[in-house]
Amino acid sequence: MNVSSPIPHKKARIEIIPLIDIMFFLLASFMMVSLSQTTMKGMKVNLPTGASGQTQSKKDYVSLSVDKDGYTYFDKERIPLEEVLPRLRKIYATNPDAKIFIRGDRDAVHGNVTRVLDQIRSSGFSKISFEIKSQAAAGIPGGAK
Repeated sequence: MNVSSPIPHKKARIEIIPLIDIMFFLLASFMMVSLSQTTMKGMKVNLPTGASGQTQSKKDYVSLSVDKDGYTYFDKERIPLEEVLPRLRKIYATNPDAKIFIRGDRDAVHGNVTRVLDQIRSSGFSKISFEIKSQAAAGIPGGAK
């Protein structure tokens, strides 16, 4: 004699849709956290745009900024031009392979940026780059000038 149960018999299932939702949430969370940890060492200046700019890694670097008023910034600290060379010599003594990024404001006088470049070369550094804003980041379509 076969007696059936009044409770319907269902097979167990693993629902994967909630798992996918959780994984996308974790992915988005980790992306937002990693983006918020990106720091900019230089002073905020209005960078000029360029078509041939390439993104470089900013590992072991020093940022020197020149704003439109001619003030010099070492990372984000405003310093007189006379203090640039002694600071760079200290860094060169400990890490001669450090990269130097010059951030010149679009409206800065060329002579002020050249004076900072001269100080950097006098300290012995050879890896010097000028920071520019790429045309894509500036919102210039198709490289229009």
